Amino acid sequence: QLQLVESGGGLVQPGGSLRLSCEASEFTLDYFAIGWFRQAPGKEREGVSCIRSSGGSTNYIDSKKGRFTISRDNAKNTVYLQMNSLKPEDTGVYYCALDWADGCSPREADFGSWGQGTQVTVSS
Repeated sequence: QLQLVESGGGLVQPGGSLRLSCEASEFTLDYFAIGWFRQAPGKEREGVSCIRSSGGSTNYIDSKKGRFTISRDNAKNTVYLQMNSLKPEDTGVYYCALDWADGCSPREADFGSWGQGTQVTVSS
């Protein structure tokens, strides 16, 4: 089963930064869009950002603009989510998933190969 693997989460103080990684060992990510999603405690999962194979990106939540940056390194078969100026409301489990159509679909149902998630906790 093709699955992505997230890493890089942890406990960080408000205002701090984290860089999340999304990797695949069984297949290349070069041709597909990769999206980052997050699920806060007691809330539904929501899209954060997505990057296409071309490097073009889509931010699903405008409030994340300027604080979160998505990027990809095809040589390392990895997609990153750089998160700066973190706030307690950014706390949650962060997931990456793959859009086979390389379109950064607005529909979560169009994404697959979900990883297990990585916990991000922003707290003093």
